[in-house]
Amino acid sequence: MTDTSLPDSLSITDATLAADGGRPVRTAEWPTYDKGDVFICPADEQAGIDAIKRRLYFRYDYRAVSDTETGRFESALCDYFGVPHALGCTSGTTAIALALLGLALPPRSVVLCPAFTFAATPSAIQLAGHRPVFVECDENLNLDIDDLRGKLTDEVKAVVVVHMRGVASDVDAVRALTDPLDIPVIEDAVPALGARLRGRQLGTIGVAGAFSTQSDKSINTGEGGFLLTADTELFARATVYSGAYEGRMRRHFEPAGLPPIAVNDLDHPIFGWRMDEIRAAMATSMLNRLDERVAAHRRNYTVVAEGLAGVSRIAVRQPVEPGALLGESMMFRVLDVHEGTAARFACALRAEGICARNIGDVDDCNVRAFWNWRFCFPDAAQARRSLPRTAMLLEQTVDIPLSANLTLDDCADLVEAVRKVAAGLGTGR
Repeated sequence: MTDTSLPDSLSITDATLAADGGRPVRTAEWPTYDKGDVFICPADEQAGIDAIKRRLYFRYDYRAVSDTETGRFESALCDYFGVPHALGCTSGTTAIALALLGLALPPRSVVLCPAFTFAATPSAIQLAGHRPVFVECDENLNLDIDDLRGKLTDEVKAVVVVHMRGVASDVDAVRALTDPLDIPVIEDAVPALGARLRGRQLGTIGVAGAFSTQSDKSINTGEGGFLLTADTELFARATVYSGAYEGRMRRHFEPAGLPPIAVNDLDHPIFGWRMDEIRAAMATSMLNRLDERVAAHRRNYTVVAEGLAGVSRIAVRQPVEPGALLGESMMFRVLDVHEGTAARFACALRAEGICARNIGDVDDCNVRAFWNWRFCFPDAAQARRSLPRTAMLLEQTVDIPLSANLTLDDCADLVEAVRKVAAGLGTGR
């Protein structure tokens, strides 16, 4: 059994905040992907090197799909997730766009998505030629079901549910509203690769699921992504859009002996969003250790969450059911009515040696704060007024990345730092 207990020595050794001249909890760098913290093994590296040496970098060369690195990765994804179709592509953003394009919605359709998401979600909706309309979030920063109910008008043609920062949104509750209206649900599972909801893999509950293999994701190939679906026509269209030209889309169906698909590749633009062979080779190797990485994230998250239990000044984000999260991020709201307290809380944590951001910090143009999306909201103040509850929640929220490589000592430092700041940070300054 994995030990998830914190060291017995855990205590606040210096009550004076580092921001006020005290001794910081830690001086070592907090491990994050942009500083080179990666979950990789020699086999993953060798897979990429071997693909380079083969000098076959294009997925649609003379080989059958099943003999290419990308085809093998897609087959492994189908086996792992229990879905009939998988498509490797260039990013999580393009995976969302391909899912929407695959639905063949009317141009400029209204597509709902939560107001708390990464800027890539509304970007992907626009990339697919549609209009993003935003739904408020609940106190745990998931799509608010009541607000969704009120926004499901005749104009709405799809809903993109986001499992933001690795925490599962309640797709079942969303589909209970959308299924009777024949509105398809796409899962933006980009930040939640490997997490489950009620025993099912996120990204397999809606009509399609979009994932990323970008640098801080559960499979890290620097860039990349993939799409999962059980909808054969959606998959065929998405394959054409991604760059399967001159009949290459049909290669994806020939090994299974399926009848011809009623999709003509000449009917659709070709966007060149294919995954390359080198990334696919690395991704296949990393998929073999996905469960190991998810277990590491979950261990670290459990340790930290248990260590923060009882800190009255904060409210840790809660999943829709126990365990319905990846655990790659610790998020909590600072329960204080004074403006800017959460920003000061995050700043104090950084002084203690912990990487932390307040999502709604006015001095930090965090693109997870919807009012910073000028391509959707030219007026930031008006944007906050249009989605007041989500704006308030994000202004209170602190976000801390949790690497799969954290040690128990790292987790102890994080818990100690949060306790220290919660006890020592004033509210009126």
